[in-house]
Parts: sequence; C-alpha cells; structure tokens
Amino acid sequence: MDRFRHLIYFFSLALLLFLSGTAAYSQELDAATLAKRAGRKNLTIKEWNTDSRSKKRWLDRVTTYDNQGRKIEQIEYASYGQKWRETYEYGDNGRIVREVEYDDRDKPKSVKVYEYNTDGTKKKQYKYNPNGKLETVKIFEYIISE
Repeated sequence: MDRFRHLIYFFSLALLLFLSGTAAYSQELDAATLAKRAGRKNLTIKEWNTDSRSKKRWLDRVTTYDNQGRKIEQIEYASYGQKWRETYEYGDNGRIVREVEYDDRDKPKSVKVYEYNTDGTKKKQYKYNPNGKLETVKIFEYIISE
C-alpha cells in the first residue's frame, strides 16, 4: 500500500509541476501579447497596392486597433469596393470571444464564437449563420511532439 501512495504522490507532484509550468508559459505569452498590443493602441493600418504598369494605386486592406491595441476590425477591398469585413469582440480575459464576418454588401455572413482552455489556448469554435443557426463546431487539439 505504501508503494501505491508513493506512486500517487509522485504523479500528483508531476502533474502539479506540469500545470504550473503551463501557467507560467501562458503568462509569458500574455506578456508578449500585451507588449505587442501596446504598440498598436488606436492604430489604423492601410495597405495599398500599385499596378506596376499603370502605376494606379488602390486600397487593399484596412486594419483597425482599439485603445488597448486589440484588432477590432479588418476590411479587404477590391477595385469595385469592399470584398469583406470582419469585426472582433474580446472577453474579460483579453481574448477574442466573437468574430463577425460581413459580405461585400456589409451584411453579416457568419458569426464565430470561441471557448478557451484554462491555459489560454482555443478549445472550441462555434460557427453560426446570420440567423443564429449553428453550422459547425471546431474542436482544437494540442499535441506536443518531441
């Protein structure tokens, strides 16, 4: 029986060390993400294309960040106007919880809602049509290979 208790103790300790290491790793990622966001506060990035022959220039994409440096909107254009647009909403944890894709007429095309694991990695993505009907569920699986 003592051997069994030692095994349980050993595995419990190993699990605790693994989880604390995972938490520290996710905190490092969060710190890196926060540092990256700090440089993007209230930023709008416009990407332009130029035809090499005619030198005609057109707007390709616009990305907008909020006062916390989080991407809140992205619009892609074609010569005729807007191709699509996406908006992003964030939860209290600072991660994207809802993403809405719009078509070229600015009508909602799909809505994605995200769930996260305790370590901050994506757990599930639910994709809904504009009427709120669930279309797909994507499950994220993380496998560490050595």
